[in-house]
Amino acid sequence: MTDFIKTTEQESLHQDLDKMSTIELLTNINREDQKVAEVISKIIPQIEIVVDQIVLKLSNGGRLFYIGAGTSGRLGIVDASECPPTFGVPHEMVIGLMAGGDGAMRKAVEFAEDDPHQAWKDLQAFAISKEDFIIGIAASGTTPYVISGLKDCQAHNIVTASISCNAGSPLSQTADYPIDALVGPEFVTGSTRMKSGTAQKLILNMITTSVMIKLGRVKGNRMVDMQLSNNKLVDRGTKMIMDKTNLSYEDAQALLLEHGSVRGALLSV
Repeated sequence: MTDFIKTTEQESLHQDLDKMSTIELLTNINREDQKVAEVISKIIPQIEIVVDQIVLKLSNGGRLFYIGAGTSGRLGIVDASECPPTFGVPHEMVIGLMAGGDGAMRKAVEFAEDDPHQAWKDLQAFAISKEDFIIGIAASGTTPYVISGLKDCQAHNIVTASISCNAGSPLSQTADYPIDALVGPEFVTGSTRMKSGTAQKLILNMITTSVMIKLGRVKGNRMVDMQLSNNKLVDRGTKMIMDKTNLSYEDAQALLLEHGSVRGALLSV
């Protein structure tokens, strides 16, 4: 694609960063970050379509997969890993995969993202099928691991979406449902862990939170299926039960611990 221009790789709008004071650095980074939410507000219809498609798949027993490399891959894994404790869903409902495997979460694996066949191999380990949904995440929109992964999925009738930060990228043109967050050049030229990463994180939050709410994993505005994995969450759950019943703190906590979730406790009352 000779006419494809990566705005994520264009020169920063700010010059002489190394000559800025600390307050100038922080102020200018913040000014760039403020652009991200505005950009996302304009692409909510694209995100809406993806959410509704995922809800259909998960309602019928399917799963949501993320694939990415580098920062994009890490963000997908983080989002997937937060779904079980937040919403009480099985760990296998939302799965994040990244080029180079789990070890790449902490340390970059050289050239892992350049293997066009690895994503499909990684997905096959989970017996991915047409019942599932896959989102490819790549700020550049050119990562071979991600693009080829979506193509392989489509060849097996698996519906795909993408999250990219460049208009008309190969990834966006490949996905069935592309989401393009065009946040512009980064504060540090080419450092897509900044605005691009922030945009991807916000979009992933929007997707899984909306999906889980539509699947009934939130009641009112409360996480009634959250895992009771620490004292803070036990306390929060106890107070949720107190808010909906006439029980004392001690009785509410005992009921919560007996049933293992706010939902279960409230259903027993």
